[in-house]
Amino acid sequence: MSRTLRLLITGGGTGGHTYPALTTLSAMQRRQVPHDVLWVGTSGGLEAKITAEHGIPFKAITTGKLRRRPNLRELGTNIADVFRIPVGVFQAVGHAARYLPDVVLSTGGYVAVPIGVAAKLIRRPLVMHEQTTVVGLANRILSRLATRIALSHESSLDYLPASTRDKAVVTGNPIRPELLQGNRAAAYDLFGLTFEVPLIYVTGGAQGSKQINTLIQEILPRLLPHAQIVHQCGPAWIEQMRSVELPAELADRYHPVPYVGGELPDLYAAADVVIARSGAGTVSELTAIGKPSVLIPLIPTGGDEQRKNAAYLVSAGAARALLEPRPTAELLLAELMPLLADPGRLAAMGEAAQKLGRLDAADALCDLLIQAVESTARPGA
Repeated sequence: MSRTLRLLITGGGTGGHTYPALTTLSAMQRRQVPHDVLWVGTSGGLEAKITAEHGIPFKAITTGKLRRRPNLRELGTNIADVFRIPVGVFQAVGHAARYLPDVVLSTGGYVAVPIGVAAKLIRRPLVMHEQTTVVGLANRILSRLATRIALSHESSLDYLPASTRDKAVVTGNPIRPELLQGNRAAAYDLFGLTFEVPLIYVTGGAQGSKQINTLIQEILPRLLPHAQIVHQCGPAWIEQMRSVELPAELADRYHPVPYVGGELPDLYAAADVVIARSGAGTVSELTAIGKPSVLIPLIPTGGDEQRKNAAYLVSAGAARALLEPRPTAELLLAELMPLLADPGRLAAMGEAAQKLGRLDAADALCDLLIQAVESTARPGA
């Protein structure tokens, strides 16, 4: 760019929508692209916290959720949201008109819809990014307003309205570059691990997962003779998982922790297999680093996206998955044991996962933003 690019970012609510935008912004800084930025989101979403931590200018708007299957038990909320949506659009237009961005980046969540409408009204290019294999309702709406559509997976094309597919390009899903710089030995030293048996990294997310924690607790006595485990179980579960009774000779193979932060790259590097949910961020990380996994989708989710994400990796030979709504501990053990006994199979799964990953996703999205600005600036564009 020959001048300072004015970028408006919207998206959030969860890490899956927030971190791809943050990583793209970091790539723009790394590439020394001159830019100003304004992030528009909700005051209660993760984006408000993340922008404050990183010193990113932030404006909050009101928004409502577009429910595909309204629940009569939430009738009051549904009605209130009908009124919140136009208020959010009005606020979004105000922020966008005052800031006058060169381009808008939307990474999803319901807060993105009002800003997408605002971009259209003030005639600014909109680049929409979809993280999951399934294109959600909010992004299906935005796809009709978007200048360009960035997808994380080729298979997502089938979920776009047919009239919008010529605007789509597969960029991948940006992940934090530090995840690619893990040190296997550092994880072994930190947790006091052994080289005698494979390492399983278990995570249900930052807060932990009751379902995953319960399954792991049930199979620990049968699993630990064959593996060692680092288990991010969540702060609310740490005492319970620490108090699990195990045979004395196996107890030092189980390492429950409330939260995994800066040590995550090292754990990824060290793990022979990962047990996790199949949200967009997790799937992108596993494929970028080329890590085999056993996935336990959160069911239900909007559009059943986690189960479809898991099925996508399974079909490529990159993962195994428990796709039933209520998987049993026996099913999990039946998936794990053959993998632990076959290092060659784990290696093949890791290679298949890596073929699905896009290490250049953040740079590709940066390029798309710049192209959207330049094509708009050209006469007749």
